[in-house]
Amino acid sequence: MNFQKVEFLISAANPKDFPNTRLPEIAFAGKSNVGKSSVINRLLQRKNFARVGEKPGKTVHVNYFTIDNKCYLVDLPGYGYAQVSQAEKARWGKLMEDYFAASRIDLGVLIVDARHAPTNNDVTMAQWFLQSGCPFVVVANKLDKVKSSQKEENFRIIREDLELPEDCPLIPFSAEKGNGRDELVRHILSCCGE
Repeated sequence: MNFQKVEFLISAANPKDFPNTRLPEIAFAGKSNVGKSSVINRLLQRKNFARVGEKPGKTVHVNYFTIDNKCYLVDLPGYGYAQVSQAEKARWGKLMEDYFAASRIDLGVLIVDARHAPTNNDVTMAQWFLQSGCPFVVVANKLDKVKSSQKEENFRIIREDLELPEDCPLIPFSAEKGNGRDELVRHILSCCGE
């Protein structure tokens, strides 16, 4: 699969906008300031494909992209720190519930901050993935900002707080340096039958 052959398809504001054509869906979720766009850009090996903003909360819809016409990369709205109204946060929450209820996810990618314990919202998102029954991986981003002596303990806390099953991969990742990209690619290719 050519990860550089990627095209924007649609920005879905409600379930009727979700694509009718069925392809494997790789859904990316993470809090607003965790570097989700940077992880996607690193995955695609593109500098500015996903918008990286100075203010968190740039993704406000369920954004669909096609990768090599073989799968959808789905960029879900960020949660947590975005400076938007409560009404807008409630709209995002409803949209996320509708997306998970549609049972479309073939692989979930939950991005967390490798430097810190998961937030309550991270825990909620992990539960959504677990309850949906879809396979998912956790990407611990910002690895380059974690001291070597702290990594093992940080990963233990992330795994424990998110209540991850033994078979759920936890991928140490640096969008800055590229660590973890190959492992994430392997999971996506496996999900897409490549």
